[in-house]
Amino acid sequence: MLTRCQITVREALNTALDEEMSADPSVFLMGEEVGEYQGAYKISKGLLDKYGPDRVLDTPITEAGFTGIGVGAAYHGLRPIVEFMTFNFSMQAIDHIINSAAKSNYMSAGQISVPIVFRGPNGAAAGVGAQHSQCYAAWYAHVPGLKVLAPYSAEDARGLLKAAIRDPDPVVFLENELLYGESFPVSAEVLDSSFCLPIGKAKIERQGKDVTITAFSKMVGYALQAADILAKEGISAEVINLRSIRPLDRATINASVRKTNRLVTVEEGFPQHGIGAEICMSVVEDSFEYLDAPVERIAGADVPMPYAANLERMAVPQVDDIVRAAKRACYRAAVPMAATA
Repeated sequence: MLTRCQITVREALNTALDEEMSADPSVFLMGEEVGEYQGAYKISKGLLDKYGPDRVLDTPITEAGFTGIGVGAAYHGLRPIVEFMTFNFSMQAIDHIINSAAKSNYMSAGQISVPIVFRGPNGAAAGVGAQHSQCYAAWYAHVPGLKVLAPYSAEDARGLLKAAIRDPDPVVFLENELLYGESFPVSAEVLDSSFCLPIGKAKIERQGKDVTITAFSKMVGYALQAADILAKEGISAEVINLRSIRPLDRATINASVRKTNRLVTVEEGFPQHGIGAEICMSVVEDSFEYLDAPVERIAGADVPMPYAANLERMAVPQVDDIVRAAKRACYRAAVPMAATA
């Protein structure tokens, strides 16, 4: 019988960094306040003392500079982990991420590998305004050559970060600031230093038969709460934790939709050209004839994030939004189309 314990997402990320740095001397961490301050969110706590300033590098506040150094180091066989204090600041370094890291393997005909991880908090936090509250999942998932991961639980954070560090290609690793302190149960297998999750594979967090709900990062928790509410009203929701945004696990999504015949997509980011739109198109292409109702898409409001707390809440998806969308999908499927015309 497997024993289980509780660890936070913060601890999961910290132990993953520690174990991968211990296992491979080519792995190093760089970014603002990752060393002496032990990380703005304490993800790198204890690493400077253990590995020294040559492998845990405090940088100036210049994302373009230290990201470019990281990409150059990856060209030469090292495995840098570049921490952004928030992914909003990655805008300062986007040329290095997209034009250098993402494209070099293709443009060199496979001669140059770029094993680098860009990681940090992504999406809405609380009370930090429009310039610090964007979700970059769709931005980076648009780019061939990048892999984009978005963990939800401690298991996700630990297993996916290890996979990202070991991967030969550049990986954008989107964490969520509001999840860092949340605790999740993990098994002894997850805590083993050899544990690693496959990139490109989603996880069915909850089995269901009436409606499929896809989500990633913090929205997985909201989807699970919505599923609990729906269950009390006789609706069985299947919740898929995407984990990997690029590559996207289309097979798992389509298999679920073929079973439930209904789909609700959930994301924090802007709706236009978003992850939900891509999932919807995948289902239209592969499983359209299985749909008994239109796809419901839940996303952030199509406006810059407001600063006021009441408006901020209205701008990001809530559990009630997911419940209502799932009910709409199930109700429309239950009513003959002639009756709704």
